[in-house]
Amino acid sequence: MSKYEAIIGLEMHAQISTKTKMFCRCSTDSFDKEPNLNVCEICMGFPGQLPVINREAVRKGIVAALALNCKIPEFCKFDRKNYFYPDLPKGYQISQFDKPLSVNGHIEIELPDGKMKSINITRLHLEDDAGKLTHIPGGTLCDYNRTGEPLMEIVSEPDMRSAEEAVAYAREIQNILRYCGASDADMEKGMMRFDASVSVREKGEKKLNHRAEIKNLNSFRSLGAAIAYEIDRQITLAEEDQPLKTDVTMGWTDDGGKTYFLREKEGSDDYRYFPEPDLPPLVTTKEDLEELRKLVPEMPQQKRKRYSEEWGLLPDDIRILTADLYTAQYFEKVVSLITDPKKAVSFINTVLLKKLNEDQIALKDSKVTAELLAELIQMVEEGKISNNQAKAQVFDEMYNTGKNPAKIAAEKGLEVVSDTSKIEAICKQIIRTNQNVVDDYKNGKDRAFGFLVGLVMKESRGKANPRIVNEILKKLL
Repeated sequence: MSKYEAIIGLEMHAQISTKTKMFCRCSTDSFDKEPNLNVCEICMGFPGQLPVINREAVRKGIVAALALNCKIPEFCKFDRKNYFYPDLPKGYQISQFDKPLSVNGHIEIELPDGKMKSINITRLHLEDDAGKLTHIPGGTLCDYNRTGEPLMEIVSEPDMRSAEEAVAYAREIQNILRYCGASDADMEKGMMRFDASVSVREKGEKKLNHRAEIKNLNSFRSLGAAIAYEIDRQITLAEEDQPLKTDVTMGWTDDGGKTYFLREKEGSDDYRYFPEPDLPPLVTTKEDLEELRKLVPEMPQQKRKRYSEEWGLLPDDIRILTADLYTAQYFEKVVSLITDPKKAVSFINTVLLKKLNEDQIALKDSKVTAELLAELIQMVEEGKISNNQAKAQVFDEMYNTGKNPAKIAAEKGLEVVSDTSKIEAICKQIIRTNQNVVDDYKNGKDRAFGFLVGLVMKESRGKANPRIVNEILKKLL
């Protein structure tokens, strides 16, 4: 066991879900669009053009901060963060420095052993994004479509101690932002990315050593792999008595699976922050806060607790059902229409979501609506069709066509036989022709009873009501 421990903090940048950019009217719908289409004089930094704050971006930023249990100061302001880069046409970024939108939050994450851990959040602040650079042989291409898009930056305290904890934290933040509608946080579209700060120290020490900040990680896999590699690299340096002598900025290559040196890390002085002279400060009143607090929905952690306490669901099932807001809403709609929540879990997790995953279809695009699935489950509960018939025959056609389950069952001639006299006649026949199995059951071999039930169901072509079959067989035996 290593004598070192890792100290990890994350900065997460998430694009806010607005139709227009942070300080101008240009569209934020730029994914897969022609380069440099959604630009104007303001986001391109032309002289004499004045920015205007996007009110919806501020509102959604506050809602996200509240969902992360942050405090919202009455007063905040924007600042200029000065640095030159080809994808930053103004020559500075409009961000927030000493008076951010929110401070002092926290969330709970679940560790691999099932225990919970609280991760503190330093701040959530607002800023505008830079553009996108594409490096090609002989030069670099600049696409300014993304320039000026509204971002929230979420800065954690250095409370994580492993790559697994950092990934769990990042996943939970993504889920929370999606639940409260503040960001789609779609990493495939560049809507969320991470900067991970990593340092190591001997266990028991309190001081923080120099750190490496790994920039622009754009997937959970890259985040976990980069942190794990950097931890091992720094431990090796420490064991060779060559620890980091200063804070550094690192890049990450997925192909090589390694971090690489970019530059010594800038401090806040290097950015020459000063208040943005073209934007007024923002004041959030208590009345504003009360209105925005109403927009914060039940969060994933609250749902997980409620599903466990109210319905007694298993942790693995709960994780699947609360993985995103749409799945949770779908599940709750089904539950509202039937009597047994666990039946809904069985159909959604083991039948519907399994099939959708195989076909790489999102639940929101499924032809099986919550109402249709609830009707199918209800037909089973009322004994109109068997569970096997529902899953093996009705569901597939409903999945492919979106047809009503009752109509499918009628067309296929499916019906459950609940006539006790007919079922009893079949049971007597099975007992009479399988005396050796009956003897095994009477000699204490419980599995023999299940075999007899299976024979009855086969003889009835799956139409006999299983509950009645069990009752009659037990009585006859």
